[in-house]
Amino acid sequence: MVTITNYKQRLKEDGTTFYVLEVQGGIEMIKSKATGNFYATAKKAYVPSTFDEAICKGLIGTQMDGSIKKQDCEPYEYTIKNTGEVIELTHTYVFLPPEEIEHIPQETFKAHNIFSQNGILEPSM
Repeated sequence: MVTITNYKQRLKEDGTTFYVLEVQGGIEMIKSKATGNFYATAKKAYVPSTFDEAICKGLIGTQMDGSIKKQDCEPYEYTIKNTGEVIELTHTYVFLPPEEIEHIPQETFKAHNIFSQNGILEPSM
């Protein structure tokens, strides 16, 4: 489940404008590599739309089925707002509707052999 939290106007290559919906997933706890402490965060993604600004504004707060997943992409520079530091990223986050989310069938894992015998978890087939 994701929530529409905002919208933004974007410019097409031909100079016309369109709107994207900012969607945010649920809360996640992430362990900091620097401190080892956990912090709360939520993934965000932008979904292009055919809606005008009034409809986008009215959709804020609407929840939709789906999730936000990390996806590899061409490297790009990103400026951290708080510090001004410029870093290179090779991933982005995308919204996936329920029918696009990959599921591992439960029958892949046999109940009598769910624990690794050699330290490597591999599903039984």
